[in-house]
Amino acid sequence: LSTIDSLVTFYLAFIIIAIGSSLGGFLTLFVTVANWFEKHRATALGIATTGVSIGGMIVPLVAYALTTYGWRSTAFASGCIILGFGLPLVPLMRSTPERYGLLPDGVTRLKAEDHNDALATKHEGDFTAKEAMRTSAFWLISFGHGSALLVVGAVMVHLIPHLVDRLDMTLESAAVVVTVMTATSVFGQVGGGFLGDRMEKRYIAATCMLGHTIALTGIAFASSLSLVYVFALIHGLAWGVRGPLMGAIRADYFGRSSLPTIMGFSSLVTTLGNVAGPVFAGLMADWQGDYEMGFVILALLTGLGAVFFLVTKKPVLAT
Repeated sequence: LSTIDSLVTFYLAFIIIAIGSSLGGFLTLFVTVANWFEKHRATALGIATTGVSIGGMIVPLVAYALTTYGWRSTAFASGCIILGFGLPLVPLMRSTPERYGLLPDGVTRLKAEDHNDALATKHEGDFTAKEAMRTSAFWLISFGHGSALLVVGAVMVHLIPHLVDRLDMTLESAAVVVTVMTATSVFGQVGGGFLGDRMEKRYIAATCMLGHTIALTGIAFASSLSLVYVFALIHGLAWGVRGPLMGAIRADYFGRSSLPTIMGFSSLVTTLGNVAGPVFAGLMADWQGDYEMGFVILALLTGLGAVFFLVTKKPVLAT
C-alpha cells in the first residue's frame, strides 16, 4: 500500500488486504475459539476478541503518524509491525483440540472416557452446512448480524470525517473519540461473553441492536463533544457485548463439526452489511452535504434488525 502509484495498484493492494483479513480475521478466530470451548464459549470469545478492540485504541497514534510522517510511511510501518508480531504467533494456533488428544474445555482423553456417550450425542446433533442453510435460524442470524454491521462499518469509516466536518474537531481529537469507543468495547466484550453464558444470547443481541440505533442517531445530531462521547460509549458497549455472541450463538445452534463452513457462508450475508453501510453513508453525505440523513437511515435499519434475533429459535436437526 505504501508504494502505490496508480488507481489500479491501489485496488490491488486493498484486494490483497481484504483476502488476508478474511483468511486470518474474525472468522478464523471465532471458529478456533468455538472449537476449544463449549461450557464457557461466549466468555472465551469475548476475551479473545478484545485484541481487536485493544488494537483500535492506537488510532490516535496512527492519526499522529499520518499528520507527522505521511500515509506512505505510516502504512509501511504498520505492515512491518504486523509481520514482526503476527507471523511468529501463527505456529501457536491450534484449530481443534481433538488433533492434540484433547476435548473442549480442557478435558483430556483419559478424563473423557466416561463422557463418550454424551460427546457422541453432541456430535450426532451437529448440522452440516447444507442442513444449517435450510433452517430459518441460519438466515435470521446472518441478516441480524449483517444489520448490525451496517452501523459498525459506517462508524468505523465515517465517524472521524463526520466529527471533523460537524464539530470542527481536529483529526487527532476525533481519533481520541474512536479510542474511547473501542476501549469501551473491550469491557463490553468481556461482559457480553459473561452474560452470554448465562442468559439467552438472542435477547442480548437484540438489545445491543437497539443500542447501535440510539448511538448512531445520537452521533448524527450531537452538537457538543460531551454528547459525542456519550453516544460513542453506547455504541462501543453495544458493539462489544454483541460481538462475541455472534460466533457463540452459531456454534450453540449448529454445533462444531461444520462450523467453519457455516460461518463462511453466513459471512457472505454479513459482509454485505459491512460494505453497504460505509458506501451508503458516503453516498448520502455526498448528496446531502452531511452525514445526518445517512446515519439515521442506517440506525433505523439496524434497529429493525433486532427483530431477526428476537424471532430466531434454536433449530432441531431432523432425524
